[in-house]
Amino acid sequence: MNPSDLAEALRRAGVRDVDASARRRAEYSSDASLYRVPPAVVAFPRDAEEVTAALALCRAEGVPLTPRGAGTSIAGNAVGSGVVLDFSRHMGRVKSLDPEARTATVEPGAVLDTLQVQAARYGLRFGPDPSTHSRCTIGGMIGNNACGSRALAYGRTADNVLTLDLLTGTGERLSTPRPSGSPAGQDGTGSPTLDALRRVVGENLAVIRTELGRFPRQISGYSLEHLLPERGFDVAKAMVGSEGTWGVLLEAEVLLVEAPARTALVVLGYPDMATAADAVPALLPHRPVALEGIDARIVDIVRARRGASRVPPLPKGGGWLLVELGGDSAAELRSAADALIADSAAGDSLLVTDPAHAAAVWLIREDGAGLSARTQSGAPAHSGWEDAAVPPGRLGAYLREFEALMSAHRLTGLPYGHFGDGCLHVRIDFPFDRTDGAKVFRAFLLDAARLVAAHGGSMSGEHGDGRARGELLPLMYSPAALSAFAAVKDVFDPDGVLNPGVIVRPAPADADLRLQPPPPFAKGTAFRYPEDGGDLTAAVHRCTGVARCRSETTGAGIVMCPSYQATRDEKDSTRGRARVLQEAVNGSLPGGLRAPEVREVLDLCLSCKGCRSDCPTGVDMATYKAEVLHQTYRHRLRPASHYTLGWLPRWARLASLAPRVANALLRARPTATLAKRLGGIDPRRALPPFAETSFRGHHPDRGLRLTPVDLLPVSGGHSGSVDRPPVQADDSLRRDRPEPAQAAGRMAAGAGRTVVLWVDSFTDHFSPEVALAAVRVLNRAGLSVAVPRAALCCGLTWISTGQLGTARRKLRRTVDALARYAEAGTPIIALEPSCTAVLRSDAVDLLGGDDRAARLVAASVRTLAEFLTELPGWTPPDLSGVEVLAQPHCHHHAVMGWDTDRALLKGAGAKVTSVGGCCGLAGNFGVERGHYEVSVAVAETQLLPAVRGAAPGTLILADGFSCRTQLDQLAGVPARHLAELLAEPPGGEEGP
Repeated sequence: MNPSDLAEALRRAGVRDVDASARRRAEYSSDASLYRVPPAVVAFPRDAEEVTAALALCRAEGVPLTPRGAGTSIAGNAVGSGVVLDFSRHMGRVKSLDPEARTATVEPGAVLDTLQVQAARYGLRFGPDPSTHSRCTIGGMIGNNACGSRALAYGRTADNVLTLDLLTGTGERLSTPRPSGSPAGQDGTGSPTLDALRRVVGENLAVIRTELGRFPRQISGYSLEHLLPERGFDVAKAMVGSEGTWGVLLEAEVLLVEAPARTALVVLGYPDMATAADAVPALLPHRPVALEGIDARIVDIVRARRGASRVPPLPKGGGWLLVELGGDSAAELRSAADALIADSAAGDSLLVTDPAHAAAVWLIREDGAGLSARTQSGAPAHSGWEDAAVPPGRLGAYLREFEALMSAHRLTGLPYGHFGDGCLHVRIDFPFDRTDGAKVFRAFLLDAARLVAAHGGSMSGEHGDGRARGELLPLMYSPAALSAFAAVKDVFDPDGVLNPGVIVRPAPADADLRLQPPPPFAKGTAFRYPEDGGDLTAAVHRCTGVARCRSETTGAGIVMCPSYQATRDEKDSTRGRARVLQEAVNGSLPGGLRAPEVREVLDLCLSCKGCRSDCPTGVDMATYKAEVLHQTYRHRLRPASHYTLGWLPRWARLASLAPRVANALLRARPTATLAKRLGGIDPRRALPPFAETSFRGHHPDRGLRLTPVDLLPVSGGHSGSVDRPPVQADDSLRRDRPEPAQAAGRMAAGAGRTVVLWVDSFTDHFSPEVALAAVRVLNRAGLSVAVPRAALCCGLTWISTGQLGTARRKLRRTVDALARYAEAGTPIIALEPSCTAVLRSDAVDLLGGDDRAARLVAASVRTLAEFLTELPGWTPPDLSGVEVLAQPHCHHHAVMGWDTDRALLKGAGAKVTSVGGCCGLAGNFGVERGHYEVSVAVAETQLLPAVRGAAPGTLILADGFSCRTQLDQLAGVPARHLAELLAEPPGGEEGP
């Protein structure tokens, strides 16, 4: 049955939400693993009846069925060639929560954090907490027997499940009985499936007792030990970890545990990871809530990719144990920490009681999976051998031998993990870019499996076997155990419909690999992709599928992915877009980057750049979108909005000749309607008025020390050179952050007391009051302000619409002009966050990392907050008692970071609350026809509710012109730029 016929059959059977499009199949072709198995159909069941109908059809037609939650499985557990049932869209409710019984009933698509928020109201929580807690589903956790950091205290998912309501592969609706508490197997149950299961267990008691359940993290295979008579024949617990091969979950009753009244974090330092692992057995009697291990390589990567400020103080050492203790009082925790440190044999230690400090330390560990997807040298690192576990007493020895094994195979990885449970995570730089990459991968897996088996361990410690490790199970289990697994599988799923190729009768571990050497896409690209070898193919394959873009981000201070937050559709997540782009560059989508499926997934990308900073693997979808638009429309007719909104700086300069006339025409309904229709602009979107006098049209007659300066000719044309003695550029310069010591040195040695204010097109023609306010602030600081007389455009609107040839020309002119000031040591201050971000990142990406002028400007341009904070002797005006609700611009968040602005405001005495997420206007996005509803929906996720809930008198701060426009149009709220707040603070205090 072909995909379209299968989809139609599902609809006739009563499954309402079904999609067999090439785009949807591409989105679901992989999970967070190395495997690519495009489904025939993706269905989104709304209730148990639709699940029943889907399973019945699959059984009748012999079509594989794979249940899926958030798709964060890293062993290939959630991909299949037939029907994929995504439970996360419609079946994600927490149906009930009983705080007295400490239980909750949830649907399989319920996100863990959703349950945690509801349970926290009663001082309760669900015990296991994998690092994907913000998006993983309870159904997925049950499928994999997920654990996480605090399973040491609270147990695995299996230990926290009471009953399950499911459909077996035979079509039987089964509600698992609670454990009997007495020897089982004596009486019939009334269930044909359970009666057959009892017989299989009775025939395999010896092997189950001797080979299964030897230590808590023995996750590989099926957990049949729960079915032993002495354990009460606990079917629900045995089902956990069966990876969707026994049945399809409809509902689960889970246990909740009481959260500790207080916690403290003890960080223990050791010379290396293996030595830290040796110390684990002595610490377990102290009953820690969590006991995690990280080493210097992970910390170094966080420091390099997130900035030094993201690494809090740690004890001396090359490897650390993070030990969380729970207690009722600070004194109790202090005493417990002292006792633990005394038994730790650590070279150094640190007790952390401040929650913010502890959260920062845990964030290093939590982001480990994503950050370790790149080695220290920047090469891709992969899952595949991800989460093996050994008894904790064997961990140190295993770790030493494992490191030696990687070296023998000429591979590297960054180990970390749940050391208290003996579970080790690692991503390894398998050479999938080579033709023999799959062979190297397979050879290593076999040797690694033999090693962990020799230590009495498990191939998987929490993520399941999936497609990565099923084939390796004979190296861990006897033929008798494997026979028992097969017998149980056949009881539940005799036709082999449920998630075939996983655990029992597995597919080869090197089959269906997503990263077989794809064709490079380097020739003719506009961006340089320096961190991906100049290859767009390598860039889009940065996405490993960990799906942080699907997180519930409200209040989390992150941006990505705004459109997914509004639509909750996989196609609008960064991961969904990346998957389709991967299919396009791999040659699997007809038309490649010009395929309509590519345009469809990129249509609602706001180009916010949130993924650039928030995605652990550094996906930059805004750049990829600009590249795709460039490749699609180069030498072709473009959409109308590319000529109107994409050329906005040109139209703004033209309008500045007669701004009142231009505004009158845009206000008049007939001309405004015609302009919007011809320009591809949504008719509901009001167009912001042009300033009646642009900033450059103002004369310095207001007591301002403002000096227009002529541009000097730049030698070398477009070479990016400057005709001054060379200034050595630091090779370690990050693309999006200036090098602090270098930049501060130039500032201190600056030419006199003059700074350059670079006035972008938006500020010049729409918000000149912002630039005038900035001049006043700088004048009060004792500085003269020089403004280039000629307009210098960063090309942002051309970049966002993919007109990258024009963007590069504009950047060339602007960068070469500003490089003179940068080299002379004159500080350059920028006001519009999106334009600042272009000079800090896009300019280098477009002009090239070897372009000295671009690198020099990127290192020298400052936001107003950055410059003032670095200015010796400057103090802000007194903002004591001022309530500030800030909307950091997405590009500000992603490229420059907003921490400096926050610190400045707090240092001035203001009470600051910042809004996460995007305003929803995002430059041209929210103005274009077809985007209005999503633009409003994005604003409604965080910004507008925060504004409505703000206390009377709260000052709304938004540096971005788009953000201020959105607030004005949707909420009727005036917002101020930081420059305006500092120039005219509430109460009239103007500062020094």
